[in-house]
Amino acid sequence: MTTHAAEPGGAAVGTSSGPARSGLVIAALILVAAVANVNLGVANVALPDIGNAFDASQTSLNLVAVGYSLGLASSVLWLGALGDRHGRKLMLLAGTGLSIPFGVLAAVAASVEVLMAARVLAGVAAGMAYPTTLALIAALWAGPVRTRMIALWSAFGGAAAALGPLVSGAVLERFYWGSVFVVTIPVAVVAFVLAAILIPAKVNETTARVDNLGGVLSVLLVAGVVLAINFAPEQGKGTWSLALAGTAVVTGALFVVRQRRAPNPLYELSVAGRRIFWVAAVAGIIVFGSLMGAMFIGQQFLQNVLAYSTLESGLAILPGALAMVVVAPISARLVERNGSRSTLLAGYGFCIAGFVAMLVLWTDHSPYWQVGLAYLLVGAGVGLAGTPASRSLTGAVPVRRAGMASGTADLQRDLGGAVMQSILGALLTAGYAAAFARAIAASPEAAQVSSDVADELTKSYSSAATTAQQYPQYAEAIVAAARESFVTGSNWAYAAGVAASVGGAALVAVAFPRRDEERELLAGYAEIDARGVGDSPA
Repeated sequence: MTTHAAEPGGAAVGTSSGPARSGLVIAALILVAAVANVNLGVANVALPDIGNAFDASQTSLNLVAVGYSLGLASSVLWLGALGDRHGRKLMLLAGTGLSIPFGVLAAVAASVEVLMAARVLAGVAAGMAYPTTLALIAALWAGPVRTRMIALWSAFGGAAAALGPLVSGAVLERFYWGSVFVVTIPVAVVAFVLAAILIPAKVNETTARVDNLGGVLSVLLVAGVVLAINFAPEQGKGTWSLALAGTAVVTGALFVVRQRRAPNPLYELSVAGRRIFWVAAVAGIIVFGSLMGAMFIGQQFLQNVLAYSTLESGLAILPGALAMVVVAPISARLVERNGSRSTLLAGYGFCIAGFVAMLVLWTDHSPYWQVGLAYLLVGAGVGLAGTPASRSLTGAVPVRRAGMASGTADLQRDLGGAVMQSILGALLTAGYAAAFARAIAASPEAAQVSSDVADELTKSYSSAATTAQQYPQYAEAIVAAARESFVTGSNWAYAAGVAASVGGAALVAVAFPRRDEERELLAGYAEIDARGVGDSPA
């Protein structure tokens, strides 16, 4: 067992050299995280096939894609706190193990509703395991070595999420759509065995009681936000969307009140209010959400509009995955040398350029270099920004709140992914439906199109393709209109990605401290946490 020492921010309890068999330990933690990260993206490539199998609406497809992130994001704070209390290794193994049956359930789902439920449950299982990985990194390593370990964790995590579509595409070349949900099972088995052997049983867990009421409120808050966004563009679901939004507002207010009054709050607001913490949290949500949103829209665009095969669409994202792996070690060095602020801003610059490339270059006849360039830019941006975003969270909290830091780091990916996929998916849905409705109105055969057929055409691209098969004399015109409409909807989504990235960069530029001030604040946090005082410098 390693000895422990504090560092600025108070979160470090390990030594700079880390635990025994340090390389194997970080490999085990990366593999556990990979199960969650790959599962985030495996559904994206299969969405056209799923749409055809169940005649699903675009909103249903959005929920299949976002279900895993929804389950993970809504549970991660509560489950991270339970891990801090009852044992991080126990939660790690439980979540990794449960990912196997829930993956099988998704693979054999008989309806789109069962598939959505299975994806949510698999996300909850990931919520047990995933937050523990970063919490253990924060507990087992210190100083610059910890920054490098976080860089490895962040890079391979982002690359695994990006490689999910490639793995899925290869599998779909030979098997049916459900096969994509079992591709991580071999990885889960290996990760479970390695974690059981290598991870320490206890690493400075707390003995304080868990705020379970706060945990329930956090689940309702996140679920309400994500579902309200998804239902907003669907015709006839406005009341549901408003009700869910209202639930999110009410539970959000109750959550804040509870955290201020609870003797051992789930989310310590005095710590969350630290400038390094909250700015990094918001910045990470946007940048990681941008990656998930770009993959979600992009995979459908490549198959529906550019007619890529499932394997080709998965291969198309490789430049982004490679960029993340190559750039992450550079990011770690930049953080140590120049501070988190400048590294975050550099990452945002690449993300903005990537979305601009999608908006300007991606059309219904784009050559691959334009596709690969956009993914390369977004991947480089996430690779640069991921390390400072995660490192700032772990550096700004005391060790007793390691679960809070790791939970927030997971929320950066999962809530960011869920919200950005939901927003971009909602814009895609609305833009597609509006464009196709205009195409129907402008058609010489508009009077012959019944309301039922119009509903099918505007529901989703896959629904329009199915309808085209029923009317072979109009099939070519229907598919062409569907492609043009999908391009319109995707452009709405890319424009939102540009706006979100610009807003995130502005927040970092204005609110995040420069290098010297960052180091002073971290030292101040460490001193206050060593005294056990809740209030801290901003």
